[in-house]
Amino acid sequence: MNDVLKAIRDRRSVRSFAAKVPPKSLIDALLEAGRWAPSGLNNQPWRFGVLKDKGRREKLATLTKYGGVIRRAPVVVVVALDHADTYNRDKDLMAAGAAIQNILLAAASLGLGACWLGEILNRKEEAAELLGWGPDLEMAAALAVGYPKAKPGKGSRRPLRELMLPV
Repeated sequence: MNDVLKAIRDRRSVRSFAAKVPPKSLIDALLEAGRWAPSGLNNQPWRFGVLKDKGRREKLATLTKYGGVIRRAPVVVVVALDHADTYNRDKDLMAAGAAIQNILLAAASLGLGACWLGEILNRKEEAAELLGWGPDLEMAAALAVGYPKAKPGKGSRRPLRELMLPV
């Protein structure tokens, strides 16, 4: 199996992190991976923010029932759609998802753990206010990032035949 397919199969959501903070160079590598995601018309509608400050992460954590994951992570990458650079909401949301997946795969390949937190979108307006964003920015996800506290377990997926559609 090639490296990309192995990374896709081996990546797991990590929800518990070691105290060690990843260096800026690794966080920048994650953001670079996100930057290279595909987007319609190459409009690149995503924007990234990096939260390391414990107080700000704590405030963000209060906006989701998965706040414990944010509290345990030494870094949170917030991903937003920039409405000033969008042209089709559905396509732009898919592009943001592609950027997020690139970041998650890059994290796994660099020895980091990460978890995509989407439930926070139920309070995305409050999150945007907390982060000081203007009306053109809409939260797409928060990604908890750090060194895994333990080796992630094996994953499972439904058989491909159960996912196939008749066409």
